[in-house]
Amino acid sequence: MRNLTKEYSYSSTSNSSDPYIDDDEDEHSSQRSSSSLTPSFIRNNPPMGSANGIQNRATNPFLASNETMESTSGSSSVNYQNEHSTDSELLRGEQEKLYHVEEEKQQQMVSDYQGYYSKHNINDNSNNNDNNKSNSIRLISGKLPSDTSLDQLISAAPIFDRYPLIGPRAIMKAQNMNGSTSKNGISTGTTSLSMDSSNNNLFQGEDDFSPFGGYPANVFPLSLDEKEDDDLLHNPDYEEEARLDRRRFLEDIKHMSIRSFGGFVGILFLFLAGVAVFVILPALTFTGAVDHESEKPKDDIQVSLVERPLSQYKYPQLSAIRTTLVDADTPSSASTKIAKDGSKWKLVFSDEFNAEGRTFYDGDDQFWTAPDIHYDATKDLEWYSPDAVTTKNGTAKLKMDAFENHNLYYRSGMLQSWNKLCFTQGSLEISANLPNYGRVSGLWPGMWTMGNLGRPGYLASTEGVWPYSYESCDAGITPNQSSPDGISYLPGQKLSSCTCDGEDHPNPGVGRGAPEIDIIEAEADTTLGVGVASQSLQIAPFDIWYIPDYDYIEVYNFTTTTMNTYCGGPFQQAISAVSTLNTSWYEFGPEGGKFQKYGMEYLNDNDDGYIRWFVGDNPTFTLYADALHPNGNIGWRRISKEPMSIIMNLGISNNWAYIDWQYIFFPVTMSIDYVRLYQPSDAISLTCDPEDYPTYDYIEAHKYAYTDANLTSWKQAGYTFPKNNLTGNCRSTNF
Repeated sequence: MRNLTKEYSYSSTSNSSDPYIDDDEDEHSSQRSSSSLTPSFIRNNPPMGSANGIQNRATNPFLASNETMESTSGSSSVNYQNEHSTDSELLRGEQEKLYHVEEEKQQQMVSDYQGYYSKHNINDNSNNNDNNKSNSIRLISGKLPSDTSLDQLISAAPIFDRYPLIGPRAIMKAQNMNGSTSKNGISTGTTSLSMDSSNNNLFQGEDDFSPFGGYPANVFPLSLDEKEDDDLLHNPDYEEEARLDRRRFLEDIKHMSIRSFGGFVGILFLFLAGVAVFVILPALTFTGAVDHESEKPKDDIQVSLVERPLSQYKYPQLSAIRTTLVDADTPSSASTKIAKDGSKWKLVFSDEFNAEGRTFYDGDDQFWTAPDIHYDATKDLEWYSPDAVTTKNGTAKLKMDAFENHNLYYRSGMLQSWNKLCFTQGSLEISANLPNYGRVSGLWPGMWTMGNLGRPGYLASTEGVWPYSYESCDAGITPNQSSPDGISYLPGQKLSSCTCDGEDHPNPGVGRGAPEIDIIEAEADTTLGVGVASQSLQIAPFDIWYIPDYDYIEVYNFTTTTMNTYCGGPFQQAISAVSTLNTSWYEFGPEGGKFQKYGMEYLNDNDDGYIRWFVGDNPTFTLYADALHPNGNIGWRRISKEPMSIIMNLGISNNWAYIDWQYIFFPVTMSIDYVRLYQPSDAISLTCDPEDYPTYDYIEAHKYAYTDANLTSWKQAGYTFPKNNLTGNCRSTNF
C-alpha cells in the first residue's frame, strides 16, 4: 500500500527524482515505479512555455466527469504562510507519522495513511514525472496581499470537492529546522524554510481534504442561501440566541404543543383551586361574609333607620367577653375540690384559654392585662410586652425571644389580673408547661399572687406596702425595723394600723399591705439534672435571721421536698420549700411538652389559718399561722387578708439563678392550660375592692403611682407617707 504524501520543492525538477513509498506492496506496484501519485506543492512554478508547465489535473473517483479541478497553476495553488514556531510544536504532537525529507532543497511529508485511496491511482494522467510536477499546488513565499489580493486569495481556492482526499493532519506547516533526522531509512538534511511571521492571514484556513474529516475552512461547502436544519447548532447566532433567551417564556407559550398546553392549564387550575379552597374560602367563612342575613318580608315598608341593618355582615362577639366567671369550657368534673379539712370548695372562677387569638393589651380583656414595662424590681434582662402574650391551641402563650427593644435584648410576657380579678382565701390551681429544658438554669417562670394595693412592676405603688402583712404598731412599721444591723432595708409600713387621723389611708385602723404568695418560681438543679419549684410566702417585717418557727411547718415528702436554705434578705422574708420537678413538664426534652398543675390553698384565720402548696394533686408543705408568731421586737405577721391579684410571668435575671446561655434555645414559651379558683361556699369573694379591705378609692386617688412604671418611689409620684402615732407625734383614734 502506498503512503499519501505531499512534496515540497523549490524547483520544477525536484519532483522527478525519488518517489517514496512504504514497505507494503500491492497489485499496483508497477504503476508506482516511476512516479508518485500524490499531489506536489511546488514553491516556484515552471515557465508557462516549458514542457513541465503543462498542468495536469488530479481526479477524484467520487467526482462526476464534469467536476474537474481547475487547470491553471495559479488557480489551483493554495497559498500558505509561515506560522510561529509554536505551530510546528503543536503539529509534532499529532499521532500520525510525518517524515520530513529534504533532497535537492525539497521537503516532503509522508503520512502513514493506508486506507482506501492508498490502493488506487487517482491520477488519470500517464505522465508520472513531468506532468505530476505541473499538478502541484504552489506555495507562495511572500506576504499575502491585501485589498484586491484578498479576492485573489479567495478565488484561488480549488473548486469545492464534496469528497476530499487528504485530511488536515496530512498538511504540515514549514518550520525552521537545524541538523538532520532519519526515520525508516529516510534522511533529512539541514534545511531552513524562511518564513515570515508577518505572513499570517486570519482568513487563510487549514485545508482539509479528508473523506472522513470536514471541509476546507477557507472553502465553506454551502452558499449563503443554502441552509440546513442544524446550522444554528454548529454556527450559532449569539445575537439571535440572546433575543430568544429574553423572550423564551413567550416563545415556549407560542410554540407549545396541545399536550403541554393541557398540562399548563391543569397546573394553573390546581393552583387557583388551592388558593380558593385554602385561602379565600376560610377568610370568607371566618369573617362571616358568606353568612348573609335572610331576607324577611316586613309589613311596614317605612322601616326606621334604627332598625335598618347597616351591613349584611354578622360581626361575632369578642371571644374574651364572657357573661359568667366560670369558663364554659371547664369540665364539670372540675366544679368542686376537696379542701384540707375535707370540705368541698366551689369553683368560682376559671379561664381555659380556649378562645384562639386573644390579646391582652390594656383594656382588651375582662380578667387579664399584659403590661408594657421593664420589671426593674428584680433587675430583669427582658422587657415585658403585650406582643409576647396570646392564646393558641387552647393555651395562653408567654413567649420569650431574643428581640432587642427598649435598649434590652430580650422580650417576654406577663399576665396579671391586678384591679380586675382578686380573691380573698381559696384554692388557686394553674396548669402549665414550663419553658426550655428542666435541667437548664437561667429562666425565671413564675405563677404567684400579690395584694392589690401593690401593682407588680410599678415600684412607686409597692413602696411601703410590699410585702407587709402586719397589724401591730411597733418597731415593725418603722424604717429598717429600727435595727442597725441591716436586717431590713424597707422604708417601713406606709399604711399601718396606727395611722394618724386625717392622713391618707384606705381604711384607718387596719394595717394594710401587699404580701406575696408564690405558687411556683421554677429553676433547675444542675447537679441532679431536674427542675426545681420554689413555693413560698414573702412577708414583712422579718423574724430574727429570717427564721420562722419550723415547728409549725409540715413537709409531706422529704424525698422530693425540702425547706429552702434561702430564707430572705433585706427586702423580704421568704418562708420557702423547694420540690423537684419532672423534666417532662418542660417545653423541651425527650419526653417534654407535658402539663402539670401547681396550686396553693389558704385560709386567713388568725388562729386556724394556713397555706398549703401543691405540685399536681400532692401537697408539698403547709405553713400554719402560728409559725409567724411574735419574735424579738415585732408582733404577729398574718396570713394575707388582702384581696390578692394573680400574676403569671416568664423572666430572666442574674438575681435569680446562674444563666446557662448556651443551652437556652430562644424563643422559649411558658404555656398556661387553665387557671381555676375555688373558695368555700360561705366565703366567696372575687372583688378587688372588698368592704373590709378596700382598694379602689385609694388607687384612684394615687393613680399616677399605679400607671407609670418609670416611677420608682412614692415620693417621686408626688405623694408622702402618712404619719403614725408611733413616730409622727399625732393621734390615731382608730387604733
